[in-house]
Amino acid sequence: MNVLEHADLHHLKIRLTEYSKKVNLSGCPQITLATLLLLVLPVSYSMDPTLRKSIKQLLIGLERHERDQSPIPQGLLPMLSFEAVQEIDISKCPRLHLEAFITCISKSFPSLRTLKAAYLLNFKTTALHQLVHRCPLLREVDLTMDISPLIPAQVSVGSSSLAITPPLSNKSLSVGNDPADVISLKKSGMSLPNITKLTLEGRSDICDLDLQYISKFCSSLHELNIQGCISVTDVGISNLLGKCMKLHSIVVCDTSFGVNSVLSLCSGVTNHGSFPVAHLGRKHKSLAFSLQKLHMGGCKGVDETSFRELLSQTQTLTSLCLRDTHLNDEILHCFSGSSLKMLDVSNTMVSGAALAQIVHGNPGLKHLRARGCRNMLQQETNTSEGEFSSLYKCKELYFELGKKCKLEEVALGWGFSCFSFEALQPAIKSLKSITVGLGGSLGEDVLQRLSATCPMLESLILHFQVISDTVVTNMMSLRNLRVLALCYCLGDISMLSFNFSTPNLRKLRLERVTPWLTNNDLIILTQTCANLVELSLLGCKLLGSDSQQIISHGWPGLTSIHLEECGKVTENGISSLLDCTALEDLLLHHNKNFIFYAASKLPMLRKLSLDLCDASEGDFDIPDYDDKCLVSTVKIARCKPRRCNFSLPAHRRPVHEETLVLVRNSKNLYRTVVKERL
Repeated sequence: MNVLEHADLHHLKIRLTEYSKKVNLSGCPQITLATLLLLVLPVSYSMDPTLRKSIKQLLIGLERHERDQSPIPQGLLPMLSFEAVQEIDISKCPRLHLEAFITCISKSFPSLRTLKAAYLLNFKTTALHQLVHRCPLLREVDLTMDISPLIPAQVSVGSSSLAITPPLSNKSLSVGNDPADVISLKKSGMSLPNITKLTLEGRSDICDLDLQYISKFCSSLHELNIQGCISVTDVGISNLLGKCMKLHSIVVCDTSFGVNSVLSLCSGVTNHGSFPVAHLGRKHKSLAFSLQKLHMGGCKGVDETSFRELLSQTQTLTSLCLRDTHLNDEILHCFSGSSLKMLDVSNTMVSGAALAQIVHGNPGLKHLRARGCRNMLQQETNTSEGEFSSLYKCKELYFELGKKCKLEEVALGWGFSCFSFEALQPAIKSLKSITVGLGGSLGEDVLQRLSATCPMLESLILHFQVISDTVVTNMMSLRNLRVLALCYCLGDISMLSFNFSTPNLRKLRLERVTPWLTNNDLIILTQTCANLVELSLLGCKLLGSDSQQIISHGWPGLTSIHLEECGKVTENGISSLLDCTALEDLLLHHNKNFIFYAASKLPMLRKLSLDLCDASEGDFDIPDYDDKCLVSTVKIARCKPRRCNFSLPAHRRPVHEETLVLVRNSKNLYRTVVKERL
């Protein structure tokens, strides 16, 4: 509201013309409803002192207003109309009064087709209800949030409780007491919502009741993303899928997607009841049959029978993600599609032979992710030539890839060797991304030739590989390289590896590979890798507190900083790092009131990871719930002392025991203790 005190508001006004098609306000935490009103009100309102006063009183009223009610009286303000505008992005604008914002855009942007409102904790599900009814031409809505680290299949919860309940109203979407809501809308002459693409990724506040609303008023959905929506059940997802029969893209990773949901996809019947999977017919055209994209990674609630039926019906898929599921060779053999462009089977039980069969039938495959598949190295013990047979089957995959595909992305681990790489070469001349994980071993010679073999590489991630100065220097010479991660790699490298200027590099991870890194070395890095936006350093124990200033001055635009086991970086507190005001993700050692301090100094901060093991002032203070703050996840690692077997009896060292996780959504703040270190 302070903007209204200025004599001249023209320099504060966002300028739109009758030809403007997009309004992008993302990442502007200073944007408020007052700023928006200056955009949509006539110039006279910004000049007339009396009219200014009336606007200010309206804004004061909105601050005190119950947000579930209509925030701006109809006809109170003569808003301008910009009919050419089709897309608005207000992602990471936490100070906007969303209900009033929706009223404004419904009046001033009648042709709006796309709304992006990602990472807004104050975007409650009731606001979605209001949005789809006030903007009848709206087709795409993106309400993405950071995915909670508390995925049930990935962590062991020790305890969980409600930490703080915000004073604001938290009602879920009103589905309506009248079962004939849709009929009532039609009779009233109002247009039914026609949303075709809805992204709710990471919204842990979404429940089955919300899905019921979506299925009732958004039945024209073509694309749905509910990845990480951990509060919805298999039955809730099943009911939604049974009513949205136009879907061709479904992303349900890390949810309760299970047998009931598979039944809805394969039956094509709205009210299927509880028929056994064996009764499902293949002659009819089920929803599964028309799917082009199915991502169900991390969904462990699908049994083998349902899994087989699902894959047997998804013949038109172009993108399939089955990572971290109970996928095995027998299930994968049920897939008969021939149009795959992306396949992710990471951390499953599939073998190289089964994957080779899929590759043979899908020559258009461009993205393959198969890290963590231990069966790629399975041994044949029933023949005297078992070892040779296993080696042949593993090679068979890479020969098929080399003959059939033109890959752009590959992520491999077990069984990926220098011999595999040679067979793969015809397929990777245009490769843009490569990840080599645990179990893979390319060898120093192959890594040295990587820049010549794959000159288009943009992302290079290596885990547990043997590297040298020559290897890293060749990697840094890649002109298009944007992401470089060297994690737990063996071999001796020095600062000579990073003397080559890489202006396009945006993300750098050095984990357990540069223990010798000093403040002076860090200065050189800021010069050779001048445009970083993400930095992760692990095990750089020679860094001092001055490294904070080096980082903040050398890379002021950083959005992510991970500093773990990095000497005395935070010994004298945190000061200079907070000058990186664009930070969204921060991991380091600190204590006491740092959470509140960081959130107040870093307006874009969403994820914070801290370590209590070296805290000198005890526990961390949990700040009050603030609706204008973007912080959604705080992870605090905790330790217990453990005696070292090779030290004096009295000597104890801290060992990570558990993690306290604070997760906040539009409804509540939850405090959970998990038994792992996240």
